[in-house]
Amino acid sequence: MISAIIHGIILAFGLILPLGVQNVFVFNQGATQTKFRRTLPVVLTASICDTLLISIAVLGISVIVLGVYWIKFVLLTAGIIFLVFMGFVTWKSKPNSNSSENKALSPKKQIAFAISVSLLNPHAIMDTIGVIGTSSISYSGIEKLGFTFACITISWIWFFFLAFIGRQVGRLNKSEGFMSILNKVSALIMWGTAIYLFSSLIS
Repeated sequence: MISAIIHGIILAFGLILPLGVQNVFVFNQGATQTKFRRTLPVVLTASICDTLLISIAVLGISVIVLGVYWIKFVLLTAGIIFLVFMGFVTWKSKPNSNSSENKALSPKKQIAFAISVSLLNPHAIMDTIGVIGTSSISYSGIEKLGFTFACITISWIWFFFLAFIGRQVGRLNKSEGFMSILNKVSALIMWGTAIYLFSSLIS
């Protein structure tokens, strides 16, 4: 049981630490919102989406997804289009230094974008389903439950931590130039992910 939990913790950290689209978006919202509590919509949505993906992976859907080529093709194609579009939107967005409220997304938009970058991101889906789903096959019963709970718990802790760090960075540097650079870095990461997915699609 303990070994399964430790395995889940290490595996979840390894998957969630890289600077991907989902992480960048959560951090970005932490930096742009005026108060930490205003980041809760994005944090909770990202955490719930990850919980859903992890649960589906452990339940065995990973075998179906990874085994059917057209499902992978559709996921990758939709993800590439979405990431390219989101990259352009993020790149062109211009922070308004006159009002911090204008440059921060509303709760509804936070939720919508968080769902998009979580559930329409085939890179994250393949990582979660391919790695966590495959690793969970080694366990059964209470051990599988412990492994799953550990992965989910790390995910929740990470998104709260990421939004908190983003809020601290936003408080230290509120300049329009800083937010503009942050948006452009976010866009470049989205485009880089799209290029990586496209290379996977044609290889």
